[in-house]
Amino acid sequence: MKKVLAIVGPTAVGKTALSIRLAKKFNGEIISGDSMQVYRGLDIGTAKVTEAEAEKIPHHLIDICDIQESYSVAAFQKMGRVAIEDITARGKLPIVVGGTGLYVQALLYDFSLGGNQENQDPLLRQKYETYGTTHGSQALWELLAQRDPAAAAKIHFNNQRKVVRALEVLEQTGRSITAPEVLPEKLYDYFLVGLNTERELLYQRINQRVELMFAAGLKEEAELLREFAETQAAKGIGYREFFPYFQGESDLSAVKEQIKQDSRRYAKRQLTWFRNRMAPHWVDLVQEPESVVKLEEEIKDWLGV
Repeated sequence: MKKVLAIVGPTAVGKTALSIRLAKKFNGEIISGDSMQVYRGLDIGTAKVTEAEAEKIPHHLIDICDIQESYSVAAFQKMGRVAIEDITARGKLPIVVGGTGLYVQALLYDFSLGGNQENQDPLLRQKYETYGTTHGSQALWELLAQRDPAAAAKIHFNNQRKVVRALEVLEQTGRSITAPEVLPEKLYDYFLVGLNTERELLYQRINQRVELMFAAGLKEEAELLREFAETQAAKGIGYREFFPYFQGESDLSAVKEQIKQDSRRYAKRQLTWFRNRMAPHWVDLVQEPESVVKLEEEIKDWLGV
């Protein structure tokens, strides 16, 4: 199997810096595994790598969509695999970097499809429809992603009817609506690095990152989405929180605090996902920067160099 290095973890733990270091050391190219960095013009709120940070290391699957366009796990899976083939064929190491757990998992594994169950339960459906109405389509889809990543990989988060149906089938039968006959197949010989640090320190770093984003012009960037409130891009953390402000219902300080809170909550969900679904080699480079040397030795052993 082709070798793929992957770096995952919550926001603000140093994935970008580590990916550049490892790409330079192991002749790699980077594939972004982030669901928001695909959008042109959304640079600050997505913490997109800058030209200076990239140090001339090629990056793939960044700036490939206009903000009005939708982007799916299936599209990422297809494009990511093409990128892996291309990078490998040129004798380089593909390095997947991102915090969107489902994207990374869908790339590294193959989800087989089966038949749909026909039984329906109106009470179950009503329960999940109410959840979606109360918490929103994104939260409903995230619930599905936690419980049934294979189904979530095939269903757009705005398609609430299908999300509800998938949750209904899972609870009713104990099986995915995709009904895989076998466990998802591992497609690559991958080495998975998970970055994390002590929770309070992580939250401090997230809060500081939001402050820096505001100073860099996040509000002006969010203005690009003002007329596209219903698009997928506008639902992203760092942008959706501005809409009450645009409508005169909130002030900027409240927006900033909401972004910090949403980012911290998302980081917690990211960590839960990676711990439960993917079992990375965990490293704390924030508090133990010297541990990168041991990590590099482990990657060298895996590569056989």
